[in-house]
Amino acid sequence: MAVARALMNQPPLILADEPTGNLDEHTGDAVIALLLGLCAETGTSLVLVTHSAAHAQKTSRQLFLHEGMLK
Repeated sequence: MAVARALMNQPPLILADEPTGNLDEHTGDAVIALLLGLCAETGTSLVLVTHSAAHAQKTSRQLFLHEGMLK
């Protein structure tokens, strides 16, 4: 439901802070696939914050926050 609300007004940017944090692995993978697919389809930028290396690897660019430094 939150994904639908986020995309309803066709925003240029979506900020997703741990969108799969409370989901099981299968559902989390489906949500990430949906977000990435819809953003690619609509040209929407996505800032995804996640602890999942697998989800991060599915994006076109990754930045890492380590000891307060963004790398």
